[in-house]
Amino acid sequence: VLIIMASVGSGVEHQRGVHEGPQRKRRGPGPLATAYMVIYNVVMTAGWLVIAVGLIRAGLARGTYHGLYYSIEKPLKFFQTGALLEILHCAVGIVPSSFVLTGFQVMSRVFLTWAVTHSVKQVQSEDSVLLFVTAWTLAEIVRYSFYTFSLLNHLPYVIKWARYTLFIVLYPMGVTGELLTIYAALPHVRRTGLYSVTLPNKFNISFDYYTVLILVMISYIPIFPQLYFHMLCQRRKVLTTTDDSKKNE
Repeated sequence: VLIIMASVGSGVEHQRGVHEGPQRKRRGPGPLATAYMVIYNVVMTAGWLVIAVGLIRAGLARGTYHGLYYSIEKPLKFFQTGALLEILHCAVGIVPSSFVLTGFQVMSRVFLTWAVTHSVKQVQSEDSVLLFVTAWTLAEIVRYSFYTFSLLNHLPYVIKWARYTLFIVLYPMGVTGELLTIYAALPHVRRTGLYSVTLPNKFNISFDYYTVLILVMISYIPIFPQLYFHMLCQRRKVLTTTDDSKKNE
């Protein structure tokens, strides 16, 4: 539950080798680390572009948006799971972000991808899945592009603007899709006892996955507003600083 509470799926994302907003300067990664991070971010940008194109092509071919998850299931799992490398980046010091916070943030989406959407097959055809997948896809394309150009010290203003503006719509959109998907999974989890452990057993422990999912949903209530308004504050700081710099040039 703490994993989800720390991030709430499509909430405030961690830095991937660059600094966002005005803050004290730190020594950046070395040349090899920078080259690696550029390659990593380029690959991840391309991966999420593949997912976006897959959604569009499947939608046009079928003439409907229903059930589009199946057309991008494999690349979604691959590239979302690939974000686990970002935890390693923090652990070895390539990026200055918090190891714990980054781990929570990445694992929240991995949790929804594998422990909910993959594990409960019945929810894969729900429109709510397409809702959060679309939000994730657009957000990831913008973010990975942002980090790539920042590492190259050539960040177009349009990408910076998109990074600090699109979340206004994408964050609530993603959270709504995530909550509806978890809610849709509840009756199936309860009926099948998925991942649950009942007594008696040789370890003398019990675990109710159904209850865990309910607690996860409840955790969105205090966390979503806090993260959303934090991002709004960050947007104001970053874009105001950028506008002031332009006026002084």
